[in-house]
Amino acid sequence: MFKKVSFVLLALMLPFAGYADDNHAWFGVTNDDTKLQLSVRRIGLDLSKTQVRNAAEYQDSPVSALNATSQDYIKGVFDTILEYTHNKFKWDNSLFMEYGKTTLKPYNAPATTDENADKILYSSDLSYECWEFGGLKFGPTVRAAYETQFADSESLPRQNILRASGGISLFDHNIIKSLYLTGIHEYDFTYAGAQNSKLGAEFGWRLEYEIREGVKLSADGYYREYFSYSEYVPTDLERDLSAVLRFDTNLWGDFTMGPYAQYRLARARGAEHYGSNLIFGISFNYITKFLL
Repeated sequence: MFKKVSFVLLALMLPFAGYADDNHAWFGVTNDDTKLQLSVRRIGLDLSKTQVRNAAEYQDSPVSALNATSQDYIKGVFDTILEYTHNKFKWDNSLFMEYGKTTLKPYNAPATTDENADKILYSSDLSYECWEFGGLKFGPTVRAAYETQFADSESLPRQNILRASGGISLFDHNIIKSLYLTGIHEYDFTYAGAQNSKLGAEFGWRLEYEIREGVKLSADGYYREYFSYSEYVPTDLERDLSAVLRFDTNLWGDFTMGPYAQYRLARARGAEHYGSNLIFGISFNYITKFLL
């Protein structure tokens, strides 16, 4: 598996090695066909709070809002990407991190806290433009990624996955930022003594639509289907869907605020039914771009 990942990383780097022969540096280039840009897709804080007072006195009330459980939800998100474009090549290196907790405060029991978001994802993508029409580019794409978490949970180890993929993509449109279909190979070493290699397919998207100046609707996500495994691990997923929809409105400068919805649906090999998680909330974000 490590040889395969190394091969993919080498494939990502080879197209750029040829630039040295043309006296093009990776950074600081000035010709019209080359661009280096750091995009802060989102540095955000998602908040949701329900505060119920004197719930004990209203446990027999038919008004559920008066006897509900107080709860706080907070999640931090850091999402950036370094985009390098040279002629028909596009090389993206992105880092996504999120961590969130929900705290429940029943009137007659101690407060409890659950983690509902914990993810670190680094990915390196290389795409080549074979065809362009109306600002929409099409061509092959390869990707290498590493996914993990900030901390172990009380009963489960920290997730650790190496992922390599290759396929076709549409990219760099005003609305369709990325739309791809790839085959994937994963090496999952989350569980000691139960390392697992998996093969599957992935469909993913990132869309942005500016409704008017200062108001933007965006969506991103993926769907994965796994076909084969080297080992049987009951918690390994067979199908995995993740989707996020955001509505951002500029407050001032590069700061935005707006509602969002996040949905996760998946089924594990050892489970009979699908598991799901649906979140609605308000997010406060910092979004900007820098030309380097």
